[in-house]
Order: sequence, then structure tokens, then C-alpha cells
Amino acid sequence: MSLRQQSLQSSLVAKHFGASASVIAQLSTDPHQSSKKVSGQNFLPPSYSALASLQEIQIDGRTYKLHVPVRLIATDRQIAKLLPGQKVSATVQIVRSKELRVAAMLLANQEVSVVSKPSLWASTLGKIRLGLRSASGTGDAGSLIPGMVLGDTSLQNENFRGDMRRSGLTHLVAVSGANFAIVSAFILWCAQFLFRTMRFRIIATAFALTAFIALVRPSPSVLRAAAMAAVLLIAYATKRGSDSLPALGFAIAAVVIGDPWQGRDPGFALSVLATAGLLLFAPLIVNYLARWLPNFAAQAIAPPIAAMVFCAPVIVAIAGYLSPMSILANLLAAPVVAPITVVGFIAALISPFLPQVSVLLVTCVKPLAWWIASVADWAAGFRVITLSKGLMGFLLALLVIALIFTLPRKVFITGLLIILALTYLQRFPGGDWQVANCDIGQGDGAAINLGNHRAIVIDTGPAPELIDRCLKQLSIREIPLLILTHGHADHIAGLAGAVRGRKVGATWFGNVRRGTSAQIGRANIKVMWPDDGEYDPNNSSIAVRIDTPDFSLFAGGDMEPLTQAVIAPELRRVDIYKVCHHGSAYQDESFTRALSPQVAMISVGVGNSYGHPAAKTLALLAQVSAKVLRTDVDGAIAIAAHRHRLKIRTSKGNFNFIRWE
Repeated sequence: MSLRQQSLQSSLVAKHFGASASVIAQLSTDPHQSSKKVSGQNFLPPSYSALASLQEIQIDGRTYKLHVPVRLIATDRQIAKLLPGQKVSATVQIVRSKELRVAAMLLANQEVSVVSKPSLWASTLGKIRLGLRSASGTGDAGSLIPGMVLGDTSLQNENFRGDMRRSGLTHLVAVSGANFAIVSAFILWCAQFLFRTMRFRIIATAFALTAFIALVRPSPSVLRAAAMAAVLLIAYATKRGSDSLPALGFAIAAVVIGDPWQGRDPGFALSVLATAGLLLFAPLIVNYLARWLPNFAAQAIAPPIAAMVFCAPVIVAIAGYLSPMSILANLLAAPVVAPITVVGFIAALISPFLPQVSVLLVTCVKPLAWWIASVADWAAGFRVITLSKGLMGFLLALLVIALIFTLPRKVFITGLLIILALTYLQRFPGGDWQVANCDIGQGDGAAINLGNHRAIVIDTGPAPELIDRCLKQLSIREIPLLILTHGHADHIAGLAGAVRGRKVGATWFGNVRRGTSAQIGRANIKVMWPDDGEYDPNNSSIAVRIDTPDFSLFAGGDMEPLTQAVIAPELRRVDIYKVCHHGSAYQDESFTRALSPQVAMISVGVGNSYGHPAAKTLALLAQVSAKVLRTDVDGAIAIAAHRHRLKIRTSKGNFNFIRWE
């Protein structure tokens, strides 16, 4: 790894960071569209990313031939149709990359020219992938099948990906060792009709797996999964379970020698640990559970438990949470994984020349895919145990696992129940809250509790999955009034996530004016701004005052001094002030003094490039004796109010070590 890293750092391209150059690069992976991103108030144009090998570069009037791994990012849509092996030329900007396996990131903001056509082999594989994608159709179930069979996640939306992550089912939508094991078992079964001896069956299976690797793309993660699956296959085929651990060690060594960067990849660690859990711990769990359960039930329950136990420290270190429901979600999904994979694999192979039969096969397993999608949606709605990320979380998870194996069972179970009870009592937002500000990065999203899982929602932030997760956390199922203060992306880009699976009543977005009022339950909402004048988007924000018997609140979107000063004489004190424009320096002093809130909530992203919140604004809020809460420091904010007495709870401030979300 040291030699490779040194070669990348001393390469020609690494000496020209910040420069522009004309390049020819050969794609190593399929280009994929990056997730929709928001930069401040604007949507960024879609971009496409792929690993590539830089073949030629023209810079400083000279042309150089070379062979250097790079990351190519382009805005030209035609790159999305290209296949691995094709060469492209473009004018790029050379940028330093945090991705250690590449020498640089090449940004192509202009047209990309195609230099070579795909090979016959690449075209055939591309047709198979496209054929399965076309046969799978739409919806979460349709998008799941290509991912489970070929690792093709291009049809999946952000909300579905978020559900799969939170429910612990992400491994199903990427090519993993399980995919290879299922395909291997199917091919091995078919080979018995052609070959008498196990040796020839395994050789035939090896050739088939090589073709399968090419089909799903020989990316580092796929090669890793193939190596892990080979260990399981050999252990199963030779019935020599005692040799499984040395075989696993050999697979680890082979992968790391072939691609040293795997040694720093958390995914590699998870793959190794999961495989070790299946080989070493699952049999013990089966023997233990078989005392009380039927053998088939013990065989079904053991693998997800073993994998979670072994992977838990790394999962906590990188994600910061564990989902207890992931075990149940995996149990519910497990019975249908193999049928989807096998039938989908057959459907993919025949899709180029028998597309109608391919559609028929996919139709047969689509209800099974719907089942997994439904399980993911259901499991994602449950709270997860959130712990500290990094080393502290890793050590805590490791300690808990060590206690499982060392403490007497009764002592451990009693202690675990006490810890879980305490963490549940400290969960965010708790059972009693009236106002919540979501932690959604550099954007705005808040909810006013109306009871019975109903809330007024003000803005939806920059990402659908973040606001959806927040509203699930708050148990919001109905939105009688949705207020979108203005059209900037950091306030409305998450709209799809806010309304997903929820009943929405009225929506205010540019259709209300100063003086409009509404009564919803015990909440009286009065629109304080905008009027009929012509203003920029920030100063056209919908500003509302909400009064209930227990609290008063003012929220003004991104209002700035120009319009703040206009309504300042009409304002009176409030309990809670949702600070305008993420606490920027553009605040009218008379406006803030007129509000003089008990609590000032600032929705702001960690380490944002805008300098929010401004020191000047924080000082002004301190002068009016407001308690300042910031999502970048405090996380999500929940306020319980009774007769204008406020009780504050934050997701980072209650119980920092471990909590429920």
C-alpha cells in the first residue's frame, strides 16, 4: 500500500492540482448519477461519476502517455450510457481527491467526446444489465430486483435507500457474498446433471462465477464478495468446516494483495467479520437455539444474529447506531432472497433475446421483492440505538460483546435490560413535545405538534431522506398544514420525503399574504409576511406567528433586515423564535428585540461555508436573554411547553453516550 500510495502521490497528474488539461481516459466502472445535491439555496446540476484509467494528458503544451487511476466526474449526460472499457476525451480540471485509491479527481464541466466503442463482450454484458432493468419495471419492488441480482441500484430513490440502510437490509441491494453463494449453489446444483464428480462441478462453477463477476462488474467490492463467497462455497462443497478459518485468512490475504486499499475500507472489514460470524458463531447459536426451537427456525435465526454480533463494533464506529429491528427484518426477508436472486439471474441472462419471458419471470418474483420493500419500510419506522461514533462507539460495542461471553447469562440480561430501559427513557424527543426543529444539515425543517400524530410542518430541508427520518422519529403521520416559506432548495428540496406516506392538508407556498390566519386545533396561525410588494426570494419568505395556550412561536424563513424592519413594530414577545436565515449576520436589531424569545432555535449545518450562525447574531440574541440552540451543536431540538414554561431536549445533549432515535 505504501508503494502504491507513493506512486500515486508522485504521479504526473498529482503535480498539477488546480490546473486544466485535455485528457483521454478509459472507464473502469459504469458511470452512475450522483445523488441530487443542494449547495446553499441552489440545486446543483446532475453529475456522473466513474473510476477510470488516465491514458493520455495534454498540459503545458506537452502530451504525456501514462496509466494512472483517477475519478472522472462529468455533467455531460451522454457519459451515463457508456460502458467500462470505453475511452473518452475531455477538458478537465484536476482536483485533489480524498479517495486514496486514485491520484486525482477530474472534473469535466463541458462536453465529453467518446473515443472508442464498447467491445462485443462489454456490449453483451451491458444488454443483460439493461434487459433486467427494463423487465423489473418501476416502484421500490422493481428497483430492488436489479440490485439484488446484479448490484444495479440505478432505479432506487433516496427514500428507499434510506429505509434499506435504517432497517439493516442494505446488503441485499448490493452484490455481496450472499449473492455469490446463492448463484454458486444454483450453478453447482445444475452441474450435477452434467458432471459426476464434485471436482468438475466446482471447476464449472468457478468458470460460471468468473462470468458472473464480469456481469456484475469486477469492482473491488465485488471481488471482495467473490472471495468471501468462495470460502463459504469451498467449506460447504468439501464439508471441511474445520478448515474454514485458514481459508478465510487466505481470502483476506488474496484480496488485500490484489487491492491494498481494501485494508482501509470499512466495507471490507464488515465483509470479513460477517463471514467469520457465519463460519464460527452461527453454528454455536444454532446448537443453542435448537434446545427450544425447531431446527429450521434455529438455522434461520442464527445467521443474522451472528453477523450482527461480529459486525456491531465496526457498524457503530462508522454509522453511530444499531438497529435492533434489523435482526427481525433480516429474518423476515431471508426466505425470499434466494428465489429472487435465482429467478432474477435467469431473467437477466435471457433478457436480450427473450425479453417477454424475462418480464414474465420477473413478474413471478416481484411480489417477493415487494415483501422485502415493505419489511424495509416497516422496520425503518422503529427507533435505533444511537451511540458515539468512532473509537468510543467501537470500544463500547466491543465491551458489550465481551460481556455477553464472560458474564453469567442472568447478570448480563439484567444489566442489558436496565441499560435499555434507561436509554429508552432518555430517547429523543420523548413522549411530550410541542415544537421540534429537525437536524437536517444546512437547511430548515420544523414541526409543531397538534397531537394524534399530526403536526404543522414548516419547510422540508435540503434532502428528502433527512426530513422523512425526522418526521418518523417524531411519529408524524398527518400534516394538516405544510408551510414552505420560499423557493430556495435548502428549504423545499426535501418535500418528497416530508409527504411520503403522510396525509397532507393545506399547503402554503406563495399563495398567502400578510393578514391571512388559520385555526388548527388549539393553534392559531397568523401570516405576518409577505405583502404584495416585489422582493427577492429571501425577503418574500412566509413569516408566521403561532399561538397556543402553552407557547408562542415566530418563524420567518430567510427574512432579512429589509422586511424584518417593516414588521418589527407589529411584533410582540414570543416564547420560541426560529431564527431567520440560519442565524446569518443579516438581522434587524429592532426585529429581534421585539421578539425577545425565551428560546432561539438556529437550523444550521456543521462546518458550513457561510459562517452561520454569525457571531454578531449570537451576541444580539444573548442581549435579549434568549437561550440559543443550534442544530450543528445540539442536534435535533424538541421543546415541551406548558403554560409558557419550556422544557428543552436535544438529540446530542440528553445522553451523549447512548440514546434512542
